Amino acid sequence: MEAWAASTSQYVQESVKNVEPHLDKLNMMLKKGATTPLSPEYPRPELDVSPELDPEDAAYYQSLIVILRWMIEMGRVDMCCEISMMSSCIALPREGHLQQLLYHVFAYLKVYHKARIVFDPSYPDVNFDDYGRKDRAKMYGDAKEEIPPNCLESLGKEFTMRAFVDSDHAAGDLTRRRSRTGCLVCLNIALIYWLSKKQTAIETSSFGSEFIAMKQCCEYIRGLRYKLRMMGMPVTNPTFISGDNQSVLWNTSVPESTLKKKSNSIAYHYVREGAARDEWRTAYIPTGDNPSGFLLMKALHSGQNRKSRKVRFILYDVYPESDDKSVKE
Repeated sequence: MEAWAASTSQYVQESVKNVEPHLDKLNMMLKKGATTPLSPEYPRPELDVSPELDPEDAAYYQSLIVILRWMIEMGRVDMCCEISMMSSCIALPREGHLQQLLYHVFAYLKVYHKARIVFDPSYPDVNFDDYGRKDRAKMYGDAKEEIPPNCLESLGKEFTMRAFVDSDHAAGDLTRRRSRTGCLVCLNIALIYWLSKKQTAIETSSFGSEFIAMKQCCEYIRGLRYKLRMMGMPVTNPTFISGDNQSVLWNTSVPESTLKKKSNSIAYHYVREGAARDEWRTAYIPTGDNPSGFLLMKALHSGQNRKSRKVRFILYDVYPESDDKSVKE
């Protein structure tokens, strides 16, 4: 099978070359053999208490963050979480933050610059029995998805839209105890959207943080379904969302369930009404098999761990020996 792929190799290599002269001025060099974007010994960016950078170095740190964020936009999902964490310190960067970017992040990129995101058009193996639809007529009436009246005539084959969502309760920021949302969206097996972002509110329970993450994912899906219809693509099937929090999935899929937390009522009804419209259906996936969890929730401390955790669900050639697809760039 052949598939198209996008690679950032040339951009990454040029970025590394631009960083090395700055390291020479500091009498430093890139760490050899880096297997993760952040050093295993580095605590967390928000816990860094090293001296603040002067205005010149702070501006340089901010420029590096822009370069790294652009790499992520072009497909480097493997460091989305780590750069998101470092981006949260962009207003007040410290010496430790800059050293991590210069000494470790770019060392990792120098070793693993060949990563490419593969847009696999083949259809995924979805167990539709796991995504059964429940009758919600008593709660939401005859709820139906709103179809844009001015959308183009649908052409081409129908596709399968899937999403994976997760949240780390109160671990996204150890100083303010905000949770982090991780979300991946695929058309067939092609990854088209990825997100790792701190939530704007503090949730007192894992149920709350997981439901907020589910709502954020569903908001993007609703907009994506509208956009695809306006482009003339057939969108008739629901989106299949997988998560690893059984309580959230119970509340989104079982009409008889009730909400006991007022603070989450908006997210609760937003997700449930979308399920009643059959815009999406939800099902459970084990934590170890949820790519949004092990890629977008926390900085991993082992390259082997990333490798064994199925990073190749998304990226190929992150590791030199991982090239078993025929792709066109």
